[in-house]
Amino acid sequence: MAEPEFTARGVRIGKRLRSLTRAGQVRISDGRLQLLTSYGSEIDSAPVQAVRASKPWFAPDDRALADLNGKRYSLTLGDHDPAPGEPGPPAARRFIEAVRKAAGRNG
Repeated sequence: MAEPEFTARGVRIGKRLRSLTRAGQVRISDGRLQLLTSYGSEIDSAPVQAVRASKPWFAPDDRALADLNGKRYSLTLGDHDPAPGEPGPPAARRFIEAVRKAAGRNG
């Protein structure tokens, strides 16, 4: 099995107003994006070419949206709590770039 191209742990995954997991995992490997629970069970997966990843204009830097198989998931990708007054890691941007790169899309 190839090394994952992108992995984020401790991800809050939600669908509409419902939280599916607070400590899930997002993985891009072998051309597929997988959303996993904290126990490793698959919530959803799709080929990266069929995934649409975006960032809501009103959300903080750790939030992203992922459309898979006709369902929209909200992702909170912050790896850690930043120090007071410091911005968190640009995890949402890294996720969106990883989806585009894995799908062979630019920009």
